[in-house]
Order: sequence, then structure tokens, then C-alpha cells
Amino acid sequence: MTFELDKQNILGKIDKSQIGTIDSGIAEICDLINYKENYYTTSSCSGRIVLLESESDKKNEVNWLFVSHDLVDFNEASSKLSSEKDIWLRQEGAILHVCCKTIKDAEKLINLVKSIGFKRTGMISVNSRFIVEIISSEHLCAPVMKKGIKVVSDEYFKLLISEAKYKMEKNKKKLNKLTKELRNL
Repeated sequence: MTFELDKQNILGKIDKSQIGTIDSGIAEICDLINYKENYYTTSSCSGRIVLLESESDKKNEVNWLFVSHDLVDFNEASSKLSSEKDIWLRQEGAILHVCCKTIKDAEKLINLVKSIGFKRTGMISVNSRFIVEIISSEHLCAPVMKKGIKVVSDEYFKLLISEAKYKMEKNKKKLNKLTKELRNL
């Protein structure tokens, strides 16, 4: 298959993500990348704050109690802390997978995003396609309930939410820089 046909097929597929669409915080970036002749996105997330209920470490065996790609407040998040299982608070930075037409295109993209501050960026595939993974380094993960017992005080949970919001703001600043730079790529 040619790069152009791959791009057309991938961009024409139904979104299989949790929310079923590209989240608004990264939609413009995806559009800018997909508009470029030598690039297209295969997956994306602008970053999120989540509460996960689980008794397993497997992604497909967790219950997503709360998901937000925006800032959250203490009351909104704490209202979800009711379970007989473990609950984890996670804040995850932006992630993008971008298919590049050539290795030179991949190198150009990697250099651009690293200069903005996306330090966790590199090639994840070089066999049939050149795929660059871009991950923002802002991340937080903490257990808040174990077997139905809340293991953090309200004050500490407020601190965790505050830190998650701070990291989301840092992440958003990087995404704004990336948007500006992609307009000039």
C-alpha cells in the first residue's frame, strides 16, 4: 500500500476511542498534522484526569468512573469515590501517534516536538511505516481507595487534584506551542 492510500484509509475509519471522537483539546493539532502531505495521526489524546476502579492491572479490566480532558474540581472528583474495589487517580499527558511518509519527515517532526518540550518522543515503528510517538511528560498516578476503604484524606485528595490540574495546565501550554509550530511546518 502507498502512504497516501494508508492515510486515506486510516483517516476514514471510525474512531474507536473511549469517547468515540477526537477530544477538543487536540483536534486542531490533529487537523494540522493530517492536512500535511507527509503526515497523518493514528491516535491522540490531549491529556486527561481519570478515576479508575480496578482489581487488575489490565487496561481492559478497569471501570472508568470519571474521565475529563479538562480541569476538574475536588467535589466533582470526590463524588465518584464509592466502591468496594481499588480506585486510582491518574493524570496523563498528551499523546499522539503520527505516521510519517519518510524517515526524514519523522526526524523533522521529532526535532520540532522535542524543541517544544515533548521529551518523551521517538520512533515506535520503522518496519512498514515510520510512526512517531509524542508523549507529554506530565503524569500523576496515586491510589485513593483500596478494597473500598479511602486511603487518602480529603486534604490530600485536594492536593492530588490540584497537582493534576497544574500538570494539565503545563500540558496545555505545550499543546498550544505545538499548534503554533505546526502552522509553520
